[in-house]
Amino acid sequence: MSRWKTAILAGLALAVTFVPAHGQTYPERPITLIIPFPPGGSTTIVGRIIADKMSETLGQQIVVDNRGGAGGTIGTRAAAKSTPDGYTILFGYTGTLAVAPSFYPNGGYDPRKDFVPIGRIGMAPSTVVVHPSFQVRTIAELIAYAKANPGKVNYGSAGVGSLNHIAGEYLAAKAGIKLTHVPYKGSGPVMTDLLGGHIPLAFAPIPTVHSNVSSGLLRALAVTSLKRSSLLPDVPTVVESGIPNFEAVLRYGLVAPVGTPPAIIARLNKELNAALATDDVKKRLAVEGAEPLPSTPEEYAADIDREETQWSKVVKDAGVKVEK
Repeated sequence: MSRWKTAILAGLALAVTFVPAHGQTYPERPITLIIPFPPGGSTTIVGRIIADKMSETLGQQIVVDNRGGAGGTIGTRAAAKSTPDGYTILFGYTGTLAVAPSFYPNGGYDPRKDFVPIGRIGMAPSTVVVHPSFQVRTIAELIAYAKANPGKVNYGSAGVGSLNHIAGEYLAAKAGIKLTHVPYKGSGPVMTDLLGGHIPLAFAPIPTVHSNVSSGLLRALAVTSLKRSSLLPDVPTVVESGIPNFEAVLRYGLVAPVGTPPAIIARLNKELNAALATDDVKKRLAVEGAEPLPSTPEEYAADIDREETQWSKVVKDAGVKVEK
């Protein structure tokens, strides 16, 4: 944290005094936003909302580039190795910047060393959701069924090392049950198999499931935040369902490759926060179950540090096998 904070503060100070070098002319061409998951998941939904609005104020298009695989680490690694000129940025989130490093110690990037935060976008809880053919209606019933059928309940997530993978392991550990993880290459493919009844259970973000839950095609057992979601107000939290102190939420943000000029980071942070302040973006994020959380670069850096510490402990305590 100290290295990040010092670097960010120094960079912002430099940006104030040296804006003409980069800030006045940037951007001169379209910007690529790498989203490290396939289309159809919550990261793409939220990322496109932000890309659309920032394109308007920056005067250049932000082109979304979905690069899925390996729990988001393939796209994240590509962003880390891209030219640090402000024309390639990354949609960062809890899974890739705080959870995946515990699974992929040789994944090709270090969240603290290879990126400089631009700013936080927001937060969204996930859901514990089932296909209607799976005859459990509450977390208590899920626990009872899993205890009676140890290891026979499969659950899907966006991939090994994703937050929703760890949320499943976290719930299993706290409830004293065994669930079998089925990894996918993003939330979109998870929903395809869940809707088709090929898996009975998934941990998935609200933006991905809420329309299918509302229409009755899926059944939500609980949300993973400490408070209920305004989008699914009738769905209890996991805590309300009998698992104390359970929280597993996604925090989204933008980061750039380390070495990106400070003036460009400052410009992108300014436009990101301006986008989050608009009624249009607030409404679009609310529809997707996400809450805007604008920040400075150093505030987002602190979030990443805190979440990495939290989730690496969960990985260890839950006994989840870590890739060597």
